Amino acid sequence: MKGSAVNGRWQSAKLLLQRFAFVMLVGAAFALMLLGKADTIVVERMRTVVVDAMAPVIRALSQPAGAIAEISDNVRDLANLRAENARLREDNEQLLRWRDMARKLEAENAQFQSLLDYVPPPQAHSFAIRVMGDTGGAFAHSLLVAAGSEGKVMKGMAVVSGDGLVGRVAQVGHRASRVVLITDITSRVPVVIENTRTRAILAGNNTEKPRLIYLPAGARVSPGDRVVTSGHAGAFPAGIPVGVVSSVDDQVIRVQPFMDRDRLEIVRVVDYGLSGILGSLDEEGRAAQAEALKAARERGKAQRLKDAQQPAADATEP
Repeated sequence: MKGSAVNGRWQSAKLLLQRFAFVMLVGAAFALMLLGKADTIVVERMRTVVVDAMAPVIRALSQPAGAIAEISDNVRDLANLRAENARLREDNEQLLRWRDMARKLEAENAQFQSLLDYVPPPQAHSFAIRVMGDTGGAFAHSLLVAAGSEGKVMKGMAVVSGDGLVGRVAQVGHRASRVVLITDITSRVPVVIENTRTRAILAGNNTEKPRLIYLPAGARVSPGDRVVTSGHAGAFPAGIPVGVVSSVDDQVIRVQPFMDRDRLEIVRVVDYGLSGILGSLDEEGRAAQAEALKAARERGKAQRLKDAQQPAADATEP
């Protein structure tokens, strides 16, 4: 009987506590707020004591969660490492195949060169020059660089950047030179589509995307195809990166150059040993012009002599 009475009182107290728990919590919170307003020092000390007392408990409870998170991270990293290892193994095998193919092609190339008495191209010399300013505008795309004849810059030299072909030297002064960009309307660069080896001419049009002209009939060109110099006409050597085909619309093929005109600060002027070719071409052009002028003068002189003899012939006729 005595045990049952104790259990009954305990059940009644428990039920009473459950009924008034919310009210008691609100009252306790209100009391703590009043105590915090009345004496902040006591509240801060109590908060510090509670935090110090609960810190080991919180640390003990957080260790399993941290361990689980670390284990999951390790499992995820292991899976990523396995995938990356497989990818690197595949890349390594592909590089080894390319290496063997390159060695084979190098040996064959050496044999062909020995059979054809191949003459290697001259060694290229280059030097970096700072861009002084953009002298172009809506009707011209050109740059002014801080080097001229004193710096061994010559007309016709190629100008490149870290991205690709920029243009060529058009005018040379003593301490400065003017560079015509490949986007200028007067620029014509012999190029080739890298994957199909289709020849064309990159024609500047004073926009940021020059056009490809004089393509052979039936040529297949797709956006994304790389364009490099072909080496024809002796103006630029073969293989200099130029840009990629950006669009093919209504037989108008536009190229996005690798070089960025607005970001050119330092360019590299490269002497590929073509100055003799360009100089001989200039001499041939001047000789042809002189020959044409001489022929025109001879024709004019013969026409004047004929006009002078015509009245005399008419006078002798009965």
